[in-house]
Amino acid sequence: MKTGIFGGSFNPIHNGHIALAQWLLAEARLDEVWFVVSPHNPLKQAHHLLPDRLRLSMVQRALEPHPRLVACDAEFHLPQPSYTWITLQHLRQAHPHRQFVLLIGSDNWHCFDRWSHPHDILAHHPIVIYPRPGWPVCAHTLPQGVSLAHTPLMDISSTEVRRRLRVGESITHLVPPVVEQMLSEGNLTWYV
Repeated sequence: MKTGIFGGSFNPIHNGHIALAQWLLAEARLDEVWFVVSPHNPLKQAHHLLPDRLRLSMVQRALEPHPRLVACDAEFHLPQPSYTWITLQHLRQAHPHRQFVLLIGSDNWHCFDRWSHPHDILAHHPIVIYPRPGWPVCAHTLPQGVSLAHTPLMDISSTEVRRRLRVGESITHLVPPVVEQMLSEGNLTWYV
C-alpha cells in the first residue's frame, strides 16, 4: 500500500490539514495518509503545545469520517525529540508491505538540508512537496524522487486557531466540530 506520511504537531488539527490530505490522496495516488502526531518537533518550541494525548485524540476524532486518513502515534513510542528519519525507519520495519511517501510543505523543503539524515530519507522514500504561502519551489530544480503537488494553498493555520481561541473569536469554520467541542470543553485557552 502506498501510504503518505503527513507529520506535524497538529496543535490543533484544522480543516486545512484534512482538506490538504484529501487533495494529496488523489494528487500523489496514495492509498492512505497517516497523520503522524509529533510529541516534540525539533524545529518548534514544545512549551506552546497542547498536551500530547489531547492532540492525538483530536486527530483521531477529526479523522473518523475519513477512512483513508489515519491517526498515527508512532512518534509517541520513539526517542524525543522526533526526527522524521527515525520515524520513517521505524515505520518501514513495522510495516514492510507499505511504501511510505513523505508529504512535506514547501517551507520544510527549504530547510530539508537541516533535517536529520536528509540524504537517507531521499534514498529510501519518495517525497511530495505541497505549496505553502511565501515558500515557492521550482519543480525543475527538484532531485529525483521528489515531486511538487499542485494542491491549493490552505489559508488556515493552527496558529490562527490558537489566536482566535486566545481572544474569544469563533473557530467554527476552521476546525471540525468535534475538535471545537474538545477545545471548548477542555477550557484550554491557557495553552494557546
